[in-house]
Parts: sequence; C-alpha cells; structure tokens
Amino acid sequence: MGGECARAPLLREARLRSRRRLCLSNRYADRPRPDHAAGAVSTSDHDGVEVIRAGVLAGVPHGFLGRRGGASEGMFAGLNVGAGSSDDGGAVATNRARALAAVRPGATLLTPYQIHSADCVTVRAPFAGGVRPHADALVSDNPALALGIVTADCAPVLLADVAAGVIGAAHAGWKGALGGVTDSTIDAMEALGAQRARITAAIGPCIARASYEVDAGFRRRFEEADAANERFFADGQADHAQFDLEGYVAYRLAAAGVRRIEALGLDTYADERRFFSYRRATHRGEPDYGRQIAIIGLPG
Repeated sequence: MGGECARAPLLREARLRSRRRLCLSNRYADRPRPDHAAGAVSTSDHDGVEVIRAGVLAGVPHGFLGRRGGASEGMFAGLNVGAGSSDDGGAVATNRARALAAVRPGATLLTPYQIHSADCVTVRAPFAGGVRPHADALVSDNPALALGIVTADCAPVLLADVAAGVIGAAHAGWKGALGGVTDSTIDAMEALGAQRARITAAIGPCIARASYEVDAGFRRRFEEADAANERFFADGQADHAQFDLEGYVAYRLAAAGVRRIEALGLDTYADERRFFSYRRATHRGEPDYGRQIAIIGLPG
C-alpha cells in the first residue's frame, strides 16, 4: 500500500452502519448510475472462521475473511493465508484450507502471484504444475474452481454474472486500481460470456480514508491521470492528504458499467482484532504482517 483515504464529492455517504452505501452525485448524472444500495452485509461463523458476505452477491458462494479462526501465532495470529510471509508454512496451509472450507468446500482454490498490476488471467483449470501466474485478478466459468485474492489493506473486489456463470476476483491496491485492474477483470469476464450490465461487485475490507494518509506526489499521480480524481482526496497535514481507495475503486467499477456495487466500509487498519494491515504493521516497526483472503466460486 502507498498512502491514506477521504470521502469525495463524487460519492456521497448515504448511510453508515457496518458498511457504506454509495451514490453518484448529480454532477455525474450523465454517467451510469450503479445501485450501491442493494443487499446487506452478513457474517457467519464456520468452525471459528468469520465469513463476511455481501448482499449483492447473495446466492454466489463467496466470503471476505479476516484473521479470526486461524492456526497462526505471534504477529500472524489468526487466519494468515500469506504464502509470502515468514509465517510457518504448515499454519498457512491449514489456514487456506479452513478458508476454502468456510466458503466453497470441495473446490480447488486458486490465487495469483500478486504484483500490483492491472493484469487479469482467465483460468478454467488448476494452474499447470502449481505455478501461479503473475497477475492481480482471475476470472473463471468453472464451478470446480474457487478464486482467491490476498490483501492486507488493498481492496479485494469480488464480481459475478450469475446468469452467465462467470466470476472474478481482483486485487485493487492503489497502483492496480489506477492502472485499471477492475477494467481488465470486467473485460475478461465478458470474454467468457458475461455482460457488464449484469455484473455485480463487492468491495471488501480495505484501508479506509481516515487511515490512509498520502503525500503530495501520490496525489499528483492520480490527478495527472485524471484531474477529476481530486475528488478522492481531502487535505491533510503538511502537504499530505487522505485518500479514499474504496470510493475510487467503486467509481472505477461504475464508470466501467457495473450497476450493482456494494462497498462494505470495513477498515483493515483500524480493526486489529478482525483484520491484518500492512500499514499498521509498518507503523509499529514490525518485521512482517499477515494477509487475509477473499474467495468467490460458483455453485457446485
């Protein structure tokens, strides 16, 4: 992660409970208006593993998981699924198995080797030789597969076109979000038969605007890409700003034609008991950090 978050005039906060419901302002009434209000967040417990589900993906096996219910200890205490962490490999494997069992038991879980890119890979079978592709999104139409994205402040995005039987999972950190990882995911889903007007999308736990401070160079990068992106920043202290990653990702989805979007409004940085956070670990000078996973599949 690079920088922190603020609510922008493009999106106004219509309701704040356990999640946020976002609506486009009148200034952008000429753009497609997504239904951010559909559904409701729900949680369940599967053998101690907390599964957070989005209402817009009701009927689609999916879940945003945090740190509860895992086998890891110490700084990784809980459900750390980060294969790239220095955690015990056996504990990570156990955690990944528990996560899959809680969301889509019986499926084969696939996760990419994430590189903060805008690249998306279409998968229809397990990775050859177990070698994970370097990418930040996966799409599939195979009910035997479950797609996973690992995060620790970046935004996990789960997508589905139920009618087409096509799913997607994207890792939207600031760099991938700016580069268009959600656009790439939607394009790849359409290549499998999905229609963007039918796609529903949920943005899971990520660093919130109150926790995401960025410097002037970070802000400038977004505004140089599109001057209208200034709306996702609020002035902070000493040439710093607060960046609304979740709002920016929601906007990119809406601009791409996705009409039903749900942003959970859960801050990974602020809620240590539920979530891992790269930035929190960095601020504390910790040598490593855990990662949580978001998983989506098709009904078996």
